[in-house]
Amino acid sequence: MELIRRFNKQGIRDCVAAIGGFDGLHLGHQALLERARSHAQRRGLAAMMLSFEPLPREFLQPQDPPARLTNLRERWRLLSGSGLDRVWLLPFDARARALSGAQFLALLQAAAVRTVVIGHDFRFGRGGEANAQWCTERAAQFGIEVDIVEPVLVAGERVSSGLVRAALAAGDLARAQRLLGRHYSMRGRVRGGERLGRELGFPTANIAVRRRRVPLTGIFAVRVSRGAVAERDAAGAPLIPGVASLGLRPMVGGTGPLLEAHLFDFDADLYGSELEVQFIAKLRDERSFVSMAAMVAQMHRDASEARRILGVAES
Repeated sequence: MELIRRFNKQGIRDCVAAIGGFDGLHLGHQALLERARSHAQRRGLAAMMLSFEPLPREFLQPQDPPARLTNLRERWRLLSGSGLDRVWLLPFDARARALSGAQFLALLQAAAVRTVVIGHDFRFGRGGEANAQWCTERAAQFGIEVDIVEPVLVAGERVSSGLVRAALAAGDLARAQRLLGRHYSMRGRVRGGERLGRELGFPTANIAVRRRRVPLTGIFAVRVSRGAVAERDAAGAPLIPGVASLGLRPMVGGTGPLLEAHLFDFDADLYGSELEVQFIAKLRDERSFVSMAAMVAQMHRDASEARRILGVAES
C-alpha cells in the first residue's frame, strides 16, 4: 500500500477513490472502502482512499478541534490488509480550503481518478459547494463517475465519527464497538516516564497519544497487543489484559493527555515497544485523592474490577 502526501499526484495508474475524513474508520467508512474496492476490481483499476491531514475541522477550528479518534499511525495500521493500493493524504491547508468544487474535481482528474465513492453527506470546496448532488451533476465533465453510499445504520442510528465520539465521551464502549465494528483502541510507542507507578506497585507502559484532544478519559479495563503470549484475538494478535489510565493525571500535575497501561502478571521490558491498547470497559472517571495512599488503594480496587471484567484471576 503506497502512501502519498504531496498535494498533486499526476501520471499514476487510473484508480477508484473513496473520499472522506475517515477518522475512526467506523462501519460507515468501511462501507465506502468496500464499495471502492468493488469498483476497482470490476474495472481493473487501483483502489485508493483519499483523506486529509490535518482533518478539515482541525484546520478550521484550531482553538477547538474535534477529539481525534485515530492518528495517522493508527489509521495506517487499521488499513493494513484492507486491499487498498494507495492512501492519498491531501494536505488540508489554506490552499486546499480555497479550492472550488470544480478545482477539486480537476485535481482528481489530474490524479487519474476515474470513479469517486463518497458518502451521502460529503461536502468539499469553498463554502462546501461540492456536496454529493453537486458532484453527481458535474463530475462527468471531468471524466469521473460518482457513486454515493447511503447511510450505514446500527440499531437505527446513522454511523458517524461524531456518534463514535459521543459514545466514547459518555464511556459507552459497547456502543462505540458496535459503531466501529471493533473495540476502540489507541496505538503508540512506550516511552520512559518518572517510574512512579513502579514505586507504587503498579508499573505502567507510558504511551504518548499524539493528538491534541482525546475522545475519552478515565480508568479502563483494557487488552494490549504485544509479543507472544497465550491469549490471542480472532486475527491471531497477542493480547495482554490490564488496567489503564487515560487523561491528565491530576495527582501528579500532568499537563497533557497520557495513556498509562498496567499489564497484569507481565514483567518484560516494554520500553521502545509499540503497543495497541484496546478499551474494553470504563471503570471510572479520573479524580484527585486526599493522599497517595488513598490513590493506591483505589488503584487496587480498579485492578480487581478490571480482572473481574476481563475474566482474569487474581495473582
